[in-house]
Amino acid sequence: MGATNISSHAEHGHEDHHHDHGPAKGLKRWLYTTNHKDIGTMYLWFSFAMFLFAGAIAMLIRAELFKPGEQLVNPEFFNQLTTLHGLIMVFGAVMPAFVGLANWLIPMMIGAPDMALPRMNNWSFWILPFAFSILISTLFMEGSAPNFGWTFYAPLSTEFGPPSTDFFIFSIHLMGMSSIMGAINVIATILNLRAPGMTLMKMPIFCWSWLITAFLLIAVMPVLAGAVTMMLTDRHFGTSFFNAGGGGDPVMFQHVFWFFGHPEVYIMILPAFGIISQILPTFTRKPLFGYASMVYAISSIAFLSFIVWAHHMFTTGMPLAGELFFMYATMLIAVPTGVKVFNWVATMFKGSISFETPMLFTLAFIFLFTMGGFSGLMLSIVPADFQYQDTYFVVAHFHYVLVPGAVFSIIAAVYYWLPKWTGHMYSEVLGKTHFWLSFISINLTFFPMHFLGLAGMPRRIPDYALQFADFNQIVSIGAFMFGSSQLLFLYIVIKTIRSGKKATDKVWEDPHGLEWTIPSPAPYHTFTTPPVVK
Repeated sequence: MGATNISSHAEHGHEDHHHDHGPAKGLKRWLYTTNHKDIGTMYLWFSFAMFLFAGAIAMLIRAELFKPGEQLVNPEFFNQLTTLHGLIMVFGAVMPAFVGLANWLIPMMIGAPDMALPRMNNWSFWILPFAFSILISTLFMEGSAPNFGWTFYAPLSTEFGPPSTDFFIFSIHLMGMSSIMGAINVIATILNLRAPGMTLMKMPIFCWSWLITAFLLIAVMPVLAGAVTMMLTDRHFGTSFFNAGGGGDPVMFQHVFWFFGHPEVYIMILPAFGIISQILPTFTRKPLFGYASMVYAISSIAFLSFIVWAHHMFTTGMPLAGELFFMYATMLIAVPTGVKVFNWVATMFKGSISFETPMLFTLAFIFLFTMGGFSGLMLSIVPADFQYQDTYFVVAHFHYVLVPGAVFSIIAAVYYWLPKWTGHMYSEVLGKTHFWLSFISINLTFFPMHFLGLAGMPRRIPDYALQFADFNQIVSIGAFMFGSSQLLFLYIVIKTIRSGKKATDKVWEDPHGLEWTIPSPAPYHTFTTPPVVK
């Protein structure tokens, strides 16, 4: 009896093995998948869809601001647009794109068969479509969508928020859950599934940047959950956390929010640093300069990100000692960031550089991100910030670090690894066209905003004084150019997936890393036997 059990079990096992080679067919493959590549692909497509949606909202905003006076939308709706644009870009476009890249690349980079927690991986993705459906559905509710900006300051969001605010709170909770699960998965994978011989200090910088980002996520997402829960109880259960009438304080909301909010902006840039550090060595044909200092710099940035949050609140009447502390702490972040920029420049020094599309986006990243960093240093100076606060200067600053920063790095990553994912090479001519259109339009959009801000144009307004008209026109033209050139990107990606010349296994001339040792397109299961790293 025992023998038959064993033999039937063995047969069954063999059958299972046989089925596991390729993916399931049809819709079920995507619903139930636990494969890191499938989940990575879904994350990337989802984030791209959200990017285009929030981009369409930005186009509406810029159309309204093309001329002074009320043009297309009423002021209430304008506020809803600015709110949704910010929320969807941050939580729906940039973050899921990085998680998609982590899913695709980390197991391949460290020689693991898959992510450590594949079931949870599936869940952390499938929460997102529901979270964003809830958020976007608020547009169709009575009293309409949230109208208080992506920072949802109390009392705008508590006492005066529309009824749909509760749905917004619920959707934020879901996004936070997804982020935390994604982060736990990254940590568990990197710490437990590295190939034999791959010590932490031999890992690609992308894995390091994601490991550190994952700890940031786990630290700050619960804080955001706490902030929105306190909002909920303020709205419905008679508490007064953020209401001075009941002994609370609206400024406390800002403290809780920005304790999440500032590390959050580093969550959106650290993986970008990792990507840039992967791409540069390939096209300079030199190893990355200062590997260890890169790791320490990323860690220092992550640590410092927790002690700078109140630079968003210089004008709230903080005590002088507080203002000074946060001013100097903020300036201190420029040091490790400077180390990174130095290392990237040193990597390029005397390298044999070629300018393929990923490299162009990488170079634009280094230059424009540094510029965004400098405007951040200007904002960190307390007396200067009193002038810049709440003007377009701030909008210029964070768009320079988020668009040519985070978004460009994601686009560079797609061009760099797409041949490995699909087995097809993208069209270099179209790629370069996409780069130049994006590069020119991005500067046309965000550079004039510095001057608008310095001249005193407030942010988040649907109408403005006549003297700002010319610059706003330039900004809007730049924005329409940038928005439409992303449709070219969509075309390039689809065209590459469908056709395009066969990519070699190495793809590039001499890339480093385990992901280049496997065939292109990457097989459904890689590294079932772990490689040994020398």
